[in-house]
Amino acid sequence: MDKSAARSRTAARATPPLKTPVAAAEKRPRGRPRKTLDERDDGNRRLELITAAARLFRKKGFDATSTRDIAAAVGMHSGSPFYHFKSKGALLHAVMEEGMRSALQRQAQALQSAALPDGDAPALLRLLVRNHFGVLLGPGSDFIPVMLYESRSITARQRAVLTKLQNDYEAVWEPVLEALARAGQLKGPVKLARLLMFGALNWSVQWFDAKKSATLDDLTDAAMALFIHAPAQGKSSKALA
Repeated sequence: MDKSAARSRTAARATPPLKTPVAAAEKRPRGRPRKTLDERDDGNRRLELITAAARLFRKKGFDATSTRDIAAAVGMHSGSPFYHFKSKGALLHAVMEEGMRSALQRQAQALQSAALPDGDAPALLRLLVRNHFGVLLGPGSDFIPVMLYESRSITARQRAVLTKLQNDYEAVWEPVLEALARAGQLKGPVKLARLLMFGALNWSVQWFDAKKSATLDDLTDAAMALFIHAPAQGKSSKALA
């Protein structure tokens, strides 16, 4: 046998076959597995869950709402919410935190866009009250009512986070109420007036019916009449500095 031919056959047997591109593509890469559609859309799906949970928690209550109910409301499998939240309690806290952060943002935007005379405390208070009614009773207003009436279901640490956000929200009202007090227009001491004011405004979520005649502007007018005196003739209330 020809020696060169024998060497060729030996080399062919020793050379491993080349892998096809298909085989190479099918080989799974090392490391973390590929993300599912839910995982790739994490931010949007998380917000969908929070929004659906807020609506259901407000309508049915936290205890009566299951994660299966929430998952069904957004078209997920019953266990999928646990990819985004460790527990139903964590989802409840996320609803409350989202509500407070949104309220802070809306309040800041309302103040920034308002064309009010400098130091007009009654006008500023009216703006704050009207915006607060919008947060409580306007479109997408399920979040804060859940925070108001389901706080017993969250942990002390979660409550501390919400308290900080709530204090930041109410801090904007303090100088306005102090200015009204200096002008003799606030009906009561500043601290008590603030507590009573938020108590009255927040309770509106229990009885307000948008289908009836009162509007949020009507509610704002009534609240202003309850908590401040009309300015005295010739006396300025521009005491914000």
